[in-house]
Amino acid sequence: MISRIDLRGVLPEDLRAVLPRADLDVAAALELVRPICEDVHHRGVAALRELTKRFDGVELASTRVPAEAIERALGALDPKVRAALEESIRRARLVHRDQRRTDTTTRVVPGGTVTERWVPVERVGLYVPGGRAVYPSSVVMNVVPAQEAGVGSLAVTSPAQAEHGGLPHPTILAACALLGVNEVYAVGGAQAVAMFAYGTEECPPVTMVTGPGNVYVAAAKRLLKGRIGIDSEAGPTEIAILADRTADPVHVAADLISQAEHDVIAAAVLVTDSTELAEAVEKELPGQVAATRHSERIAEALAGRQSGIVLVSGIDDGLKVVDAYAAEHLEIMTADAAAVAARVRNAGAIFIGPYSPVSLGDYLAGSNHVLPTGGCACHSSGLSVQTFLRGIHVIDYDRDALAGSAAHVCALADAEDLPAHGAAIRARFDWEIPQ
Repeated sequence: MISRIDLRGVLPEDLRAVLPRADLDVAAALELVRPICEDVHHRGVAALRELTKRFDGVELASTRVPAEAIERALGALDPKVRAALEESIRRARLVHRDQRRTDTTTRVVPGGTVTERWVPVERVGLYVPGGRAVYPSSVVMNVVPAQEAGVGSLAVTSPAQAEHGGLPHPTILAACALLGVNEVYAVGGAQAVAMFAYGTEECPPVTMVTGPGNVYVAAAKRLLKGRIGIDSEAGPTEIAILADRTADPVHVAADLISQAEHDVIAAAVLVTDSTELAEAVEKELPGQVAATRHSERIAEALAGRQSGIVLVSGIDDGLKVVDAYAAEHLEIMTADAAAVAARVRNAGAIFIGPYSPVSLGDYLAGSNHVLPTGGCACHSSGLSVQTFLRGIHVIDYDRDALAGSAAHVCALADAEDLPAHGAAIRARFDWEIPQ
């Protein structure tokens, strides 16, 4: 059901080349989404209606969801789901509110200061996937940090669902209502990113687009980056677990399965120095998979090239492997798990010990579940308040402070053969600046 990779002994120099990873050909998808985005650019809502009918089987009267449909979805929401969403929102606000930044002023010289001012982007388009699963939790994870950052204008889009009258799933609409978001669109895929980037008769353009999606959404983000800001090109979800003989194989198997449930190309990777644990997990998987609703999808994901059990000689080597893998979600199930977790350099989010599973982070930990995938955690962070903020330097020097800096500025301007830079300084004084 799941393959093994034996890296005991000397680790290969290029670890990333031998580790499991899903194929995600964004470059190939780019050429498929380019004409779609151009069509939306030139024809606006008419193009969106045709594309939605083609891809989702829905004929839209309008791309924007009526306000009464959003309120109706909230009224019909299962009370238990509403309570869970409200608690998820509450915890996410606690965490993300503490991420707010304050302006900082540095006195560089007497009379000369530099202030870093943090300013939110003006308008954000938040993408919430549809398809195999319904993700009201992604509404929470996108909207809360944007709101806490102070973004003034938020719009959510999610694919139209034929079985729900051509609207996004009602639970997604209800989550929007709980968060006070009333600008919602029934558009999915690359065309949704283009709608946000270019604007249409019904949707004003945005400054930034965030949120996970399929390969076509990722390709549209890549294509339109520059016109819009993006969070990342999110790929298939992935979990890595670093575990030793102290880990419970039942927990390990359940957590691997939990992420394999997302998609047939979801990645589930166990890194361990215990052959006994590896064997116990291999024995545990078939029974747990068979007992799940999405057993065929999970079995395909676990058997794919993107999943596997990686055997290492010890936890030190295991840390090297998980740092090379740079997982979206990394669980640490070892003795002294907190100390081991503190040594990890590359991960989207780290889950410590047997009672911090990825499922908790997906919904209720208070952390954000929009995280870097495909190894991008070695250089990128998950969605946060900072995603929606821009740092602006404000420079304030008086005459004496500039005079004291003038000779150095002119020397550097001359060194770079940019004499007009120095002249701009000299123009402010009636005395000769030393050469």
